[in-house]
Amino acid sequence: MDMQITPAPLVSSPALRLTLFFFLMTALFMATLDNQIVATALPTIVGEFGQMERFGWIGSAYLLATCAVMPLYGKLGDLFGRKYVMLTAVTIFTLGSIACGLAVSMNTLIAARVLQGLGGGGIMVSIFSITADLFEPRERAKYQSYSSLVLMASGAVGPVLGGAMSDHFGWRSIFLINIPIGIAVLAGLFFFLPYRRPTRRPTIDYAGALLLAGAVTMIVLLGDSAELFGSLLSLGTLAVMAIGVLCAVTWVFVERRAPEPVVPLALFANPTFSLMLVISVASGAVGIGMVNYFALFLQTTTGLSPSLAGLLFIMLTGGIVCGSLTAGRLISRSGRYKPFAIVSASLTMLSLLIFSQIHPGTPLYVICAVMALHGIGIGFGQQVPIVAVQNIAARGDVGAATGAVTLSRMGGASIAISIYGAIIASGLARGTNAIPGIEDIEKLTPLVLSTLPQATRQLVAESYTAAFTPLFLTAVGISLIALVSAVSLKAVRLPQKVA
Repeated sequence: MDMQITPAPLVSSPALRLTLFFFLMTALFMATLDNQIVATALPTIVGEFGQMERFGWIGSAYLLATCAVMPLYGKLGDLFGRKYVMLTAVTIFTLGSIACGLAVSMNTLIAARVLQGLGGGGIMVSIFSITADLFEPRERAKYQSYSSLVLMASGAVGPVLGGAMSDHFGWRSIFLINIPIGIAVLAGLFFFLPYRRPTRRPTIDYAGALLLAGAVTMIVLLGDSAELFGSLLSLGTLAVMAIGVLCAVTWVFVERRAPEPVVPLALFANPTFSLMLVISVASGAVGIGMVNYFALFLQTTTGLSPSLAGLLFIMLTGGIVCGSLTAGRLISRSGRYKPFAIVSASLTMLSLLIFSQIHPGTPLYVICAVMALHGIGIGFGQQVPIVAVQNIAARGDVGAATGAVTLSRMGGASIAISIYGAIIASGLARGTNAIPGIEDIEKLTPLVLSTLPQATRQLVAESYTAAFTPLFLTAVGISLIALVSAVSLKAVRLPQKVA
């Protein structure tokens, strides 16, 4: 028997294992909370710095950097040991948080968000590897499931906390709060987490990871090219397109020859894998990508404060939790996932269509109901791509397949955020000249907006509503692509596991 197949847990003391697991979950909460907590503070940030066309980059810069490093961190842990890779990731994230809190312009804030993302991606990847080192296989599944509760908690608490802190302490506090948390996590892991020297030297597909990150980056830039370069047919746009195609084509050639490719090309031989990547991209676009814009929409069209707008996100998160738990049980019972992909895309389309018809004066209970419906739609399909690709992938490719789905979901969010930002900026540029006394609508923070005369607030709300309508309809189109992909899936039944 090969005793290396299931090595002994990294820590023998149950109390110490639980202590380390607490620090890991604290780090996970910090990294996942960051994108949620920013959502309700974004209108205030844009009100201070202006540049509405770059609103989306505050979110997409973080997600894009996270996507870029996710494929690398796992193998860096294999090469150098999990402890120091994790400590490095937490340090980078904390330094990025300090830079965000001290930002003096939109450009410096976006750059700081990139630095945060470079650490955040490493935190999320390393946590699951360290958990696997801490617990034996029979315990591992139980403790891995607790991470889902942390993710749900960050989704529920983030918008509320972000709104409250922005109202009472200023938007910079949402980043600076990470400093004491990051230091506590660093200290706990440094003193209590043992170092296990790696036993093998894996081949890291640096070229594949960099080319994939380059291709995704170019796609995100292309979605924002009208604002960045002035035209969809400018030399800058064409250059971005050419670089993106070159990265994608070169990536395919590199992956064919890489000993341990980031994404094995053999996975694409199964149509289910390709369809699930499309569904995952769409899920990221309408699930993660819409969060920041829901916050802006609520605060500008309904006049809600950041704190109250954050409270409405409880309906969205509650819908996601209910939909995810319900779908998980039903998929487990029936073994079929295709119906849930179809229902998810259909409910998402319906909720976004209703959002496109919401106008100033719409009762809050209607908005709450639609947000809950949107959450249920997202939740119903949340587990489907991972369940599906893990079912079709060979045993040695399960990790790569799961990583590809995660990457496509985050990439879809990054791309959509840039596209949504361009749509909003274009819509506001066309509709703000008719508002008397308002020189720059982008600089209206929720606090300033609340002090304006009722007639002016109504005009501002109508201007934002008109700008948001094409955004919601674009998201409907993305959901339609997901629906077509879901209908095209082969109807399969997951194998019954024998106890």
